[in-house]
Amino acid sequence: MTGYLGSYATLGLLLLASVLVFLGAFSANRLLRPARPAEPPGKRASYECGLDPVGSDWAQMQIRYYVYAYLYVLFAVEGIFLFPWAVVFDRPGFGITTAVEMGIFVAVLALGILYAWRKRILRWTP
Repeated sequence: MTGYLGSYATLGLLLLASVLVFLGAFSANRLLRPARPAEPPGKRASYECGLDPVGSDWAQMQIRYYVYAYLYVLFAVEGIFLFPWAVVFDRPGFGITTAVEMGIFVAVLALGILYAWRKRILRWTP
């Protein structure tokens, strides 16, 4: 299979072989499985860690868990932004403009931490 159409013929044979393997596997599955699989009692019942379900399926979550997650993501991402700055800090050509920009960035980060601290969001107990 050489020439211009040779690579397409190889691709076509590969696709045909994969379709045949796929159809063969599903055909063998259909022939070898039981006609009507037995369903154990309680198979479609709700399952919660081995315990019988109690109450309704709706549960109220407190907002503070979302606030903790949001603050973690916020400060983790800002910490990631600090890493490249720390790597470049000692290189020549590090200008005053970059230092001022990073100072502003760290100041905004500090204001966010101060705000969360003043609102008592960073406390684990209410």
